Amino acid sequence: MTHSLDATVRRDIPQPSAPDETVWGSDAIADMLRAMDIPYVLLNPGASFRGLHDSLVNHLGNEKPQMVVVLHEEHAVAIAHGYTKVTGKPLIAILHSNVGLMHGSMAIFDAWVDRVPVIVLGATGPVDANKRRPWIDWIHTVQDQAALVRHFIKWDAQPASIPSAQEALLRALQIATTAPQGPVYVCFDAALQESKLSQRPALPDPSRYLAPPPARPSDEVVAQAADLLSNAQRPVILMGRVSRDWGGWQQRVKLAETLNAQVLTDLRVGAAFPTDHPLHAAPSGSFLTPAAQDVLRNADVVLSLDWLDLCGTLKQAWGDKTVDSKIIQVSVDHYSHNGWSMDHQGLPPVDLFLLCEPEPAVALLNQQVRPRPVAPAASQRAHAAPVVTQASGPMTVTVLAATLRRAVGEQKVCLMRLPLSWSGEMWDFRHPLDFLGYDGGGGIGSGPGMAIGSALALKGTDRLPVAVIGDGDYMMGVNAFWTAANAQIPMLLVVCNNRSFFNDELHQERVARQRGRPVENRWIGQRIGNPAPDLAMMARGQGLKGIGPIEDAADLERVLIDAIAAVKKGETVVVDVIVQTGYSPAMTAGLTRSQD
Repeated sequence: MTHSLDATVRRDIPQPSAPDETVWGSDAIADMLRAMDIPYVLLNPGASFRGLHDSLVNHLGNEKPQMVVVLHEEHAVAIAHGYTKVTGKPLIAILHSNVGLMHGSMAIFDAWVDRVPVIVLGATGPVDANKRRPWIDWIHTVQDQAALVRHFIKWDAQPASIPSAQEALLRALQIATTAPQGPVYVCFDAALQESKLSQRPALPDPSRYLAPPPARPSDEVVAQAADLLSNAQRPVILMGRVSRDWGGWQQRVKLAETLNAQVLTDLRVGAAFPTDHPLHAAPSGSFLTPAAQDVLRNADVVLSLDWLDLCGTLKQAWGDKTVDSKIIQVSVDHYSHNGWSMDHQGLPPVDLFLLCEPEPAVALLNQQVRPRPVAPAASQRAHAAPVVTQASGPMTVTVLAATLRRAVGEQKVCLMRLPLSWSGEMWDFRHPLDFLGYDGGGGIGSGPGMAIGSALALKGTDRLPVAVIGDGDYMMGVNAFWTAANAQIPMLLVVCNNRSFFNDELHQERVARQRGRPVENRWIGQRIGNPAPDLAMMARGQGLKGIGPIEDAADLERVLIDAIAAVKKGETVVVDVIVQTGYSPAMTAGLTRSQD
């Protein structure tokens, strides 16, 4: 992915400082951030890091890294998260003291569950009590601030000197980007930032402190896996958390074609395999469709490439019966499992474990697997995008998706986010950047921030950044869009507005049925109406182009074509589309399966 000159965002240019040989602690910290090649820091201003803030502006000139201002700390982390889902490279989010960390904690959890590296910097009031201002410094100083998030970060530090601060930043980058990747937290004492140094400290070379190269499994284990797959009668590959790398994509296609293996993918993670390929066996979803369950249940060998929930997926196919397929697991995810969070899911039965990330395993398997004969079931595509036409009237999400496809035409698109009501057959993915997946932790309100971060990474590329999110997600994070307007980050955001927290309507209907109570009451306490919020006005009020609500299918395609043209001119556009409530059968079954 290449960028043009318009990849940069609008920058506030500070007045130049007078020449001065004085060196402050925060200057040395800022120098380290520049040496680490961090392009942006996301922050909501706070006094606890006022020293570092000054250094970024007056020492570095608000450039390399450049500050991007947000209106809520959760957006700072979410934007960094979204950026990294495109580039694979971490940004820095700076959170103010304990209160900012508490605000940002939901987004940190999302990054943790999504296994995405985000470097979170924080600050605390002076550790030395004699240096604290009355009242405010006391309530913003914590004995062990990282304890607030330690259960869902990989590592934390609170350095007490500038050399240890430099080392902490280097270690943070190294640990965050070592698989399994994840967020880290470094907290700076406000007094350390504002201390005057006797001389400018030496700057370590960051190239000597990088993450290790990907691990590779032993030759013996690779040979065993290749033999199992080559001799299988009905192999299936579960393509889960993989990189956005085009070379890795091609390697996965090669492996599936060599083995003539059917492939399943997951809408909770990014695009992993071409969904219009004949070997893609069933539409993607958050849960298995009945067709996907049949494919998996009939497999004799299953290769899991860091599948998000292998145990739960196997249970969807086999139920309480013993899984009689041979299971090959490729993952290092268990290194992140700590027992506080249940994000590790159930413990799957595994017959052969390749302790590495999917990319090196696939490359090694491609060197050893033998071609299998083409089976009749793989001679044509197992499913196709539905043909949808609707001249006018209230819309379903299926109609919205088909209309958006027509409006986009042949342009390259990155679907940065999709709502729970989306189903895999609505759109085909042919490139790892066609779709970026969900947020990891199910933190409603993450969509706007993550979409902005992904659009920031895509700025200046040949891809049209598009996010389709629900109205609840939009309203919980709506003030994130001020940052898109302020930094001039173009993107198209389509709100699937069913004016309901519909996910919970289904849960309330389930409970009512179990208890013999009126299911007609499921909407109470769930609907977003009386009055219906004006979502487009919320966008316009922050300097964006807001359109809608669009209630008739006949108007939508024209509106989307105009919106896309505006995005290409550099605008951020929000289109509010009223849709009927409803989920795909697989999603509905998955949401209501528990607590029987």
